[in-house]
Formats: sequence, C-alpha cells, structure tokens
Amino acid sequence: MKTFNAMVANVFLGVSLLSGAVSTPVVADEFVAGEITINNPWSRPTPPGAPMGVGYMAITNNGDSDVTLTSAVTPRAKSVSIHESTMKDGIMSMRSLTEGLAIPAGETVELKPHSYHLMLEKLDAPLKAGESVPMTVNFTGTAAMTIELSVEPMDGDMQMNEQGMDHSGH
Repeated sequence: MKTFNAMVANVFLGVSLLSGAVSTPVVADEFVAGEITINNPWSRPTPPGAPMGVGYMAITNNGDSDVTLTSAVTPRAKSVSIHESTMKDGIMSMRSLTEGLAIPAGETVELKPHSYHLMLEKLDAPLKAGESVPMTVNFTGTAAMTIELSVEPMDGDMQMNEQGMDHSGH
C-alpha cells in the first residue's frame, strides 16, 4: 500500500509540475484585528530532526498609518524571527530584519518563499502536513494578533535546496 501511495503521489507531483501549478497553497484562512488583515498563513512540513520551519502569509494594512511587524511567537518553536531572502549573482542569501517589517498604510506585504518570511527556530517537533501551528504576531502601531499557520504538503517546486544558500547573514 505504501508503494501504491508513493506512486500516486509521484504521478500527482509530475502532473502538477507539468501543468505549471503554483507553489503557494490555496488556503481560505483570514484573520482580522482592527485595520490589519492576515490572509492564508501557512508553512511547510519539516523532516524529522530539522530545527527550523517557515511561516508565510499576506498582511494587509487597511488603516491610514503604517505599522511594523516586530515579532512573532509560537509554542512550537523556541523563537521566531523575521527574515528576507534575496537572490544576487546566483546566490540566495537571507538576512534577519531586526527592526521588523514595515506594512505601509493601504498596502499588502506578502511573506512568501524566496522573499520575506518568518523563521520558526528550534522547533519542538517536526511540522506535519495537515496540522495547524498557533502563532501570535506582534506589531507596532496596532494590536497583536493570534493566527494559525496551516501546514501544507511539500510540492516539487518548493523542496529545500541547501546549495547556493548563504546563511551567514543571520
């Protein structure tokens, strides 16, 4: 049965890749507090023993004043930090945004692969597809929000590739 399930998963993955399917999962979660809306908070499963996970979401500031995402906490990780990944000269690098991430008034900032994201550091256990990870995100200029990251299955386009990743900036 495991072989059959693996074969079905591989066929599905191949069809998804050939059809140009997007790698960002479609999740219907929306969290609203005051002027801030967070849409589709999600993460990826982690392999056993992996110390880090990621958090992605779209944050919309419907207010008239800028706010800053300053931190996040979850009982699933010892710490959470805000990062930005960039590609330069064929090398992906990541840096910590210690001053936070600005969310300008009237705009949406997307935390997504190869861009802004949250790093869930020192996980207490692997993140598994189908589970939800509780998280509180903190801002300056508005109240904290409690959300849940939906752990979505890996697809072929989003598998981690450690080659070409410079972790020296964090």
